[in-house]
Amino acid sequence: MFTLTASRQGTNCDGTSRRDFLRIGALGLGSLALPSLLRARSSESSLSRSPSVVWLWLGGGAPHIETFDPKMSAPVEYRSVTGSVKSSIPGIELGGNFEKIAQLADKIAIVRSFSHTNSGHGGGTHWVMTGHDYPAADNGAEPNRPGLGSLVSRFRGPSASSGLPNYIRFRNILGDGPSWLGQPFAPFDVNGKARDNMVLRGSLDRLEDRKSLLKQFDTLDRSLDRGGLMNGLDSFEAQAYDLIMSRSKQVFSIEEESLKVRERYGKGIGEQLLLARRLAENGVGFVTIHSSGWDMHGSLKVGMDRLGPTIDQAVSAFVDDCALRGLDRDILLVITGEFGRTPKLNTAAGRDHWPLLSTLAFAGGGLRMGQVIGESSLKAETPKSRPITPQDLMATLFLFLGLPHELQYQDQTGRPIPMIDGGRPIRELF
Repeated sequence: MFTLTASRQGTNCDGTSRRDFLRIGALGLGSLALPSLLRARSSESSLSRSPSVVWLWLGGGAPHIETFDPKMSAPVEYRSVTGSVKSSIPGIELGGNFEKIAQLADKIAIVRSFSHTNSGHGGGTHWVMTGHDYPAADNGAEPNRPGLGSLVSRFRGPSASSGLPNYIRFRNILGDGPSWLGQPFAPFDVNGKARDNMVLRGSLDRLEDRKSLLKQFDTLDRSLDRGGLMNGLDSFEAQAYDLIMSRSKQVFSIEEESLKVRERYGKGIGEQLLLARRLAENGVGFVTIHSSGWDMHGSLKVGMDRLGPTIDQAVSAFVDDCALRGLDRDILLVITGEFGRTPKLNTAAGRDHWPLLSTLAFAGGGLRMGQVIGESSLKAETPKSRPITPQDLMATLFLFLGLPHELQYQDQTGRPIPMIDGGRPIRELF
């Protein structure tokens, strides 16, 4: 439940205090309560209809061959073990598990030359999530750069339309936090236990437990305001209270959607993508979803047949749903992971770590869809055309989200650090 911190400073006759209400919804952001955070962020840039990114992270490193580059003309040990499916665009094929996504190829842009050089889970994840290589992350070092979501949170502040945090995640991903930007710009974690969030008790380790989140919102009611404390709140404090008491619990409830829509998305990742759509629709600027289990060193076909259809259903539903709702100009879906997999199958019928080519795809955002960007070598080993790097991905998302290319923030030593360092937006998308 929400924690109301008792304070005897300025208590009312019923024992409650003005500070009790200021503590409601504290985001755990250092010593800042939510009202203070809203004040601190009010001077940041805000847009009337801000674009949003939904980032689907395929944790462990999804195989680029079995997803978006099947290579059916390559020698058999290099081909997609799930075969391929023809898309709605002549000449473009996807991995055999992606039948539904393939039929929406006109709404998707596939990058077949996404590349970096770090084959470690930690280092590769840090590089893609922050745009910066940091090999020490492979040995457990804390990220040394802020992730993209935290940069959005820092630049924009809370959503202008709903007051919701501008960065929300489903499960953590290495490198997705604020680093030296500080805890005020950490993500709101719907799976968290409240230490950095809205003082929610309990866990949403699986979205099926989302009802517990709603129950926690319902533990507070305006009937608590017996002393008329709301009358004394300033605009930021009132916004903090309203965030907890009204709009948020509706946005977080996918039961507000029709049964038909929920069934279209499916369970698990599908439910998370549906909630992500609702969050983005209500002004959240950056949402990350962590799909795990893609580190398939053996039995690749078994693993792909398990995970692939779920992703196929969820992603196709998201893309189609956004288009039907007219959100495909405002919400950009990004699908990637820390690296790809070795082009040649190993002796365990799996693929090992391979950063030289990685899975990367986009959908929506009002960008140019229905195309393949870049080309891989015959056996999907390396980029044949210009490599697209994590820095280029970062620059692309900066341009889409309206963040200045030259954006700088001071690190913990007070030095101004440029957030983009050599990256160029993927020109084919614009």
